[in-house]
Amino acid sequence: MPCYAIVLGQDGWSVTYTPQSICTLKGSTVEMSCSYTYPSGYIVTSTFWFTKNDAEGNPVSLSDDADYKARVTYHKDNKNDCTLRITDLRESDSATYMFRFITDQTGGRFTGNPGVTLSVTDLQVKVTPYSVVSAWKTLTCTTCVLTGNPTYIWYKNGQIVTDNTSPYSVYPDAADSYSCAVKSNEDLHTPAVCVQDQSCNRVTYIDKSICALKGSSVDISCTYSSYHPIKTTFWFRSDKSVPEDLTRDPEYAGRALENLPSILRITDLRESDSAEYKFRFNTQISGWGYSFPGTTLSVTDLQVKVTPAAEGQKTLTCSTTCTLTDNPTYIWYRNGQRLQVAMTPATVTEGQRVTLDCRTVCTLTDNPNPSYIWYKLGQRLTNQNNSLILNPVSSEDAGRYSCAVEGFEDLHSPEETLTVKYGPKNTLASIRLSDEIVEGSSVTLTCISDANPPVDKYTWYKKIGAHYQSFSHGNTELQHVFSHIQSSDTGEYYCEARNEMGTHRSESINIDVKYGPKSTLVSVSPSGDIVEGSSVTLTCSSDANPPVQSYAWYKNGSAYQSIFYGNTEPQQVFSQIKSSDSRQYYCWVSNGISTDRSPSLDIDVKCE
Repeated sequence: MPCYAIVLGQDGWSVTYTPQSICTLKGSTVEMSCSYTYPSGYIVTSTFWFTKNDAEGNPVSLSDDADYKARVTYHKDNKNDCTLRITDLRESDSATYMFRFITDQTGGRFTGNPGVTLSVTDLQVKVTPYSVVSAWKTLTCTTCVLTGNPTYIWYKNGQIVTDNTSPYSVYPDAADSYSCAVKSNEDLHTPAVCVQDQSCNRVTYIDKSICALKGSSVDISCTYSSYHPIKTTFWFRSDKSVPEDLTRDPEYAGRALENLPSILRITDLRESDSAEYKFRFNTQISGWGYSFPGTTLSVTDLQVKVTPAAEGQKTLTCSTTCTLTDNPTYIWYRNGQRLQVAMTPATVTEGQRVTLDCRTVCTLTDNPNPSYIWYKLGQRLTNQNNSLILNPVSSEDAGRYSCAVEGFEDLHSPEETLTVKYGPKNTLASIRLSDEIVEGSSVTLTCISDANPPVDKYTWYKKIGAHYQSFSHGNTELQHVFSHIQSSDTGEYYCEARNEMGTHRSESINIDVKYGPKSTLVSVSPSGDIVEGSSVTLTCSSDANPPVQSYAWYKNGSAYQSIFYGNTEPQQVFSQIKSSDSRQYYCWVSNGISTDRSPSLDIDVKCE
C-alpha cells in the first residue's frame, strides 16, 4: 500500500506526495505523484521541483538543471496537479525531490518538505551456494526494494527460462550464463553472469537503443563468448517469426553486412528498418537464445517545426521522432545556403569506421580541387585527401584533428576532438610489496587497465582446484588488500576489469606466502612395542615454506638436553635401541623465518 506524505502549512497551504520513497531501475521512467493546495485569493505564478540550492541558497528548478534537461516534465492535468516525470533515469538522480510553488502575493510561497526520496539502482545477479553439501546455486536479482513488488524474468544462455520471483535455484554448468530483468522492463536486464566458469556463453550489446537518420548508416555492436567452439554467427530482426540471417534478407540486400561477426552495419537506412536487432551464435551442442533483449534501432527523418515565440517572431526546431545518438550538432540553411558551420566532438566505438571530412563553405576560385593537409595534435599527417578514413578506428586514433588547404598551411581549421570508446585492454594484476611475502604481513593486489570510459568495476579471482572463483565479496575497487595474509592465501590470481563497453582479464599472477614451521610432530617407526636391540627410527615432520632447513633432537633425563650433536636431518635412527633409551623425545625445526618444536613423544623400550 502506498505511503502518503502530506506536508501541511498554515491556513490551507499543503503538498501531498504519493509515495514518500521510490526505488526504481536505472534507465527507466519514474512518476512522483503530487498535489498541492493554497488559500483562496492567491494566484500561483510559478511551480517547480528541485533537489538542490544555488550558491545564494535559492532552489534550482530541475528544468534549468543541465543534468535533467529534456528528461523532466510536469503533469498539469488539473489545477492542483504537480506530478513529476523523469525519463532515462541515472544513478546520479538518486536524491530527495521537493515541490515548490510561488504566488502573486508577498510571502505567498510554499515548499513541500521533506519531499520524495528516489533511489535509482542497477540490477545485479548474486550467486550463492544453495547449501554446504549441495552443488546447486541460488541466484538472486539484487537491488533496493523496488516499488510495486515486481515479478522477475530469468534468462539462461539468452533464453527465458522462468517468470519467477527472486531468488532462483539452478544446477550449474560451466557453459551456462544467467541474467535477470524486471517484467515490463525487460530491456533493463543485467549482464549475463557465469555461474560455474568464466568462459560461459555470453552476449553483451554495446547499445540498448540507437536513433539514426533516414539515409544514413549505423553500426550495431556486441561482444560475445562461448564455452564450446562456435560454428555459425548471424544477426537477425526479433520481429521475424523465424530468426533469419539479415545479410540474406532481400529487404537488406546490399545494405546489411558484417564487418566483424560482432558488428552489423546497415547502410542507406529506411524507416522500415526500425526494429530490435539481435545476435546469435550456434555451437555443436547449443547456442545463444532468441529472447534475450538486443539493440533497438529507431530510424527518423528530420523535420522543421515552427512555433510562435515573441511578438512577430517564430522559433524553428529541427525535430526528430527519437533522440539521435551521440548528441549531434545541427546545421541550418536559408534558401539553400548554409548559414553556420558547427561541430561537436565525435564519440565512436573502437572498431567502427570513422570518416573526417575537410570542407570549405564555398568552392575555392583559384583552386577548385585543392589538396588537403591533416593534423593530429598539431602534428602533420601524410594523408592529403579531403576525407581522412579511420577503418577500423582504434583507441590510438583518439585526439584533436584539424585540416588546411595546401598552400595555406597557416590557416588551420578549428580543432575537432575524436573520442574513441573502448572496453578494457592491457589489464595487469600486480603485487605491491617491498620483499618476499611472509604470513601475517600486509599485501596489496592492484589491477590496472586502459579503458574509455574508465573501468567502473574490478573483480578478483583465485584458482580453486581446476577453476577460478571470485573472492571480491562486493569489493569493486582496483585494489584488494590482505591485511594479515595467511598461508592458505597462496595461489594463482587474476583480475577482471569492466566498463560499459566490455570486460578484459589480466594474466594470472602467483602469490607464494612464506611462513615458519607449524604442526611439527615426532613419529616412530615401526609402530607398536619397541624391543631392546631392534632398529627404531624417529622422524620429525613439519609444515613450512620454505621447507625446514635444520633439525635439532632433544631427550629428557631430569631435564631436556640436546642429543645427537651434528645431526640436522629429519630422522634419528637407533640401529640397536637400548632400555636406557627409554625417554621423552622432541625436535626443534627452523627454516630461516622462525622455529618450532614438536610435542614430546614417549619411547618405552621393552627388555628381551
